[in-house]
Amino acid sequence: MSSEAASRSAYDVVIVGGGHNGLTAAAYLAAEGLSVLILERLDHTGGAAISTLAFPGLDARLSRYSYLVSLMPQPLIQDLELELDLRSRSTASYSPVQRNGRHLGLYIEREEGEATRRSFRDLTGCEDEYAAWRTFFGEVAELANVVAPTLMEPLPRASALRARLPGARGAALWNAIAERPLGEVIEERFADDLVRGVVATDALIGTFADLHDPTLIQNRCFLYHLIGNGTGEWKVPVGGMGAVTSALHRSALRRGAEIRTGAEATAIVTGAPGTQSGAEVTWREGGRTQQATADIVLANVAPYVLNRLLGRTEQSTAKPAGSQLKINFLLSRLPALKSGHDPAQAFGGTFHVAEEYSALARSYVEAATGAIPSSPPGEFYCHSLTDPSILGGLAADGVQTLTYFGLHMPEALFSTDREAQRDEAVRRAIAAVDVHLEEPLMECVLVGPDGKPCIEAKVSQDIEADLNMPGGHIFHGDLAWPWADAGDPLDTPARQWGVATDDDSVLLCGSGARRGGAVSGLGGHNAAMAVLASR
Repeated sequence: MSSEAASRSAYDVVIVGGGHNGLTAAAYLAAEGLSVLILERLDHTGGAAISTLAFPGLDARLSRYSYLVSLMPQPLIQDLELELDLRSRSTASYSPVQRNGRHLGLYIEREEGEATRRSFRDLTGCEDEYAAWRTFFGEVAELANVVAPTLMEPLPRASALRARLPGARGAALWNAIAERPLGEVIEERFADDLVRGVVATDALIGTFADLHDPTLIQNRCFLYHLIGNGTGEWKVPVGGMGAVTSALHRSALRRGAEIRTGAEATAIVTGAPGTQSGAEVTWREGGRTQQATADIVLANVAPYVLNRLLGRTEQSTAKPAGSQLKINFLLSRLPALKSGHDPAQAFGGTFHVAEEYSALARSYVEAATGAIPSSPPGEFYCHSLTDPSILGGLAADGVQTLTYFGLHMPEALFSTDREAQRDEAVRRAIAAVDVHLEEPLMECVLVGPDGKPCIEAKVSQDIEADLNMPGGHIFHGDLAWPWADAGDPLDTPARQWGVATDDDSVLLCGSGARRGGAVSGLGGHNAAMAVLASR
C-alpha cells in the first residue's frame, strides 16, 4: 500500500522499517522538503507500538508488546504536532510481601506524601529507609535533569555531563550510577530486602544481568528507565500504544512522506552503479521485486538485521538475546489482596511480585543455570484503570486489562520446547502473585466467547517471530550510555548524533541507535538531525 498514487524510483531518504522511530524520522525529514519513502514488512506501521484486539469476539484493544511511554521528549511531541494524551497513573508502585505470617505491602504514591511515608514505616519499623529512598531518588532526579535535555542534541561528552553535577555530591552521584555496579550502591544505601528490590527492578527490564555485573549493563538500563523528560515518570497513552503510532503515522503523511506496508526490504547495496555515494534498496511487495535509490538509507531495524540486508556473511556482533515474559490478561474483576489494600489503588501503578532483592538474586542464578525461576520476579500493570477507553463496551461490565512483564526470563530458557516452557513460566508467574491474593488470579480471568481464558503470553522467540527483532531483544541489543566517552570519535554528523554505521550512506534510526530503546522517537529524531546536518 502506498500513500501516493504514483511511486518514484529515487528518493532523498529511504527508511527500512515503519516502527515509531521510522515514522518519527520521516516526519522530520519530509517537513524539510526531502523525498522520503518508508518500507514496512508488516501490513501496518508501528512495530512494537501497536494496539491489538488480542482476544476473539472481545472489544479490548491491548498494547500487545510495549505498553508505557516515558522517554519520548515533550519537545518532539510538539515538533511533530502529535495528538497524544499521555496520562499519569494514580499510583507509582505497590509491592506486596509476606513477613512473619503477615501480608503487607509497600505503597508508593505517584506524588509521594504521608501515605508513602507511613507505608515505609509500617514495612520497616522506622523512618530510616524512607529517608534513604528520598535522598537516593532526589539525587537520581538531579542526574535526570542533566541528561534528559541532551537526548535531542548531539552526543555530549561524559566529562561535560559530569561537570554539570558540581561538587563532591555530584562526583559521588556520577560514580554511583556511571562507574560502580548498581548492586553495590543499593546495598550501601538501603537495608530492607523489599526496598532494595524495588529500587533494583528498573535495572532489569528487558536486561538479563546480575546487579553486580562489571560491564554495568544493569546501570545503563536503570538510567534509561529514570531519565524520561527529567522525571522518569512512565505514562499511559490513551487509546493504547497504537495511538502513539497513529499520531506519528498521520504526522509523517501530512508532511509528505510515502509509506508502503507489506513491503519487505531484502537488500541494501551501497556504492551500487548509479547511486554514487548513496545506496540502492530492494524490497518485495505484492509478489513483485522493486528497487529504489536514495542518498541516505535509515535502518529502523536492529543492527543485526541491517548486517544481513547489507549482505554481510559474517556478523560483527553476536545475535542479541532478549529476556522477558510478556502476558496479557483480560479480567472480569481485579482480585482482592490479602493485605487488605484497595485493588484499584494497588494495581493502579506498577505492581511488583517476587521482586525482593534476595529473590531477584536467586532468580538470576536459577535462570543463568538454565532453569525457569521457581518464583519468577515480574511486574503487573492495569492500564484500563487509567484509560478505560481501550475496553470499548467491556468497560461497563467492570472488565479490566492486566499486563505482566517477567524479569530474568532469558531467551535460552525457551529454546527446546517453547510452548511447554512458556506455559510453565506462565503457571509459575501466576502462582507467584497468587501468594498475595485472596482469590486465585485465574478465577478472575475472563473467558472469551470461544470458551478460552483471555490470556496471551509471549517470550523472546515469539517477539522475534512477530516483529523480526533478533533474539526478541526489545532494545535491539545492549543499551549504551547516552553520552560519548573521551575516545569516541565525533567527527561526522552521524557520529555526533549516535547513529553511525560502517557505511556513510546508511544510518541507524531505531532502538539500536546510541540513544535508542523504548518508545521514545529518539532514534528517529537523531537520525533525521544527522541527515539534515550532512546536507
